[in-house]
Amino acid sequence: MRFTPHDYQLRAKEWVISHPRCLLFLDMGLGKSVVTLSAVAELLTHGEAERVLVVAPKKVAESTWSAEAAKWDHLGWLRVATVMGTPARREAALDEEADVWVVGRDSLPWLEETMRRQGRPPFDMIVLDELTSFKNPRSLRFKALRRMTPGAHRVVGLTGTPTPNGLKDLWGQVYCIDSGARLGRFVTHYREKYFHCIQRNNIIIRMTPKAGAEEEILELIGDIAITMRAEDYLHLPDFLEEDVRVMLPEKSLKAYRKFERERIDETLRGAGGKASAVSAASAAALTGKLSQWANGAIYADDGAVLPLHEAKLEMMEELLEGAPEENVLVFYQYEHDRDRILSRFARLAPRVYSGDEDLRDWNAGRIRMLLAHPASTAYGLNMQAGGRWILWFSTGWNLELYQQANARLYRQGQTRPVMVHRLISAGTVDERMAEALAGKGFSQSELIRRLAEVL
Repeated sequence: MRFTPHDYQLRAKEWVISHPRCLLFLDMGLGKSVVTLSAVAELLTHGEAERVLVVAPKKVAESTWSAEAAKWDHLGWLRVATVMGTPARREAALDEEADVWVVGRDSLPWLEETMRRQGRPPFDMIVLDELTSFKNPRSLRFKALRRMTPGAHRVVGLTGTPTPNGLKDLWGQVYCIDSGARLGRFVTHYREKYFHCIQRNNIIIRMTPKAGAEEEILELIGDIAITMRAEDYLHLPDFLEEDVRVMLPEKSLKAYRKFERERIDETLRGAGGKASAVSAASAAALTGKLSQWANGAIYADDGAVLPLHEAKLEMMEELLEGAPEENVLVFYQYEHDRDRILSRFARLAPRVYSGDEDLRDWNAGRIRMLLAHPASTAYGLNMQAGGRWILWFSTGWNLELYQQANARLYRQGQTRPVMVHRLISAGTVDERMAEALAGKGFSQSELIRRLAEVL
């Protein structure tokens, strides 16, 4: 296929070429992969890069980058090796005659250790797809990357959601690019300089930016960062988001509130009638249990799945009846949610996303209902050809996964308005999830807007 780049894509490609170490804050749907590969191809052609490493989320690493290279005529000559699978298969991939090697982000520590132990030459260009994966400086992947970047002349960070939880996420990402040149070599110094930190038992429980911190941080990274928002460049169909209020049975809601207060229930019974205890030893555990309760089933302390109600399943039934011609992409949070949905809607031959075959069949319109966990499909997958309807059985708390998952259908190539339904059980933790996502979304959108103004 012939690639005819938009002006903004040409600008982004030139940014990568002219800035050896840079950040591309490109909104979802703007074509980060093809832009970056186009820059890589030009750099390889002119001898400014020889060995290129792409680090990506697992599902993206498995297929997206190799498929993107094969898709476009001007990239067809690129030799892409996928460093996935068993250690033996990964080592074999490293031995391939290639231009670009793609590795899953969780395999990066293995890759760094293997290259060091075997004395392999370093990669002279490293591309970090979904840079927010490296925001935690304590993670193994961050530490492995820190040991690898000194040998690379070029490092490129890609993401459409640089600050899903605020400015505190930026330090690790920027460090991956410039080794601390702009925001400092130590995250502790960054926090002390730019944030008011509230600690308890030497653990930071709240961080709020100091006055003027945002402006100073954006100015410091302005020489290496380029930001583009989809709304400024794309003319996509409407994006319609609607919360569908679900009323729990009165008895179940009453028991929910009792459990929320007491954190234990020893009266719940499984399918066989046997009672199993359910308890929550911490606030985090309680939140998880309440989320499950709102969905209709809960894991007992002994691992049994205890059904509680079918309110959300019944609402799904009604929504499906109202849209018999529409294929639907359903996002779930818990395995028992998935299993109950599969059982309830068996007549529709629902499938759970597991890889390329499901992706092809979905885009060909052969799947009426496709179930997916947001973490398995959030990044890089083009699913817009298969439908326009997303249904969230439960949203979870992660803004980045939520936005990225929605962007599987709401992206370039989508020709119809995209409808997103979120099932919200009234009077439950579901409502707090929605509020949290809205609050974080505003913060992140504001930062991206400000960054665009500064740059």
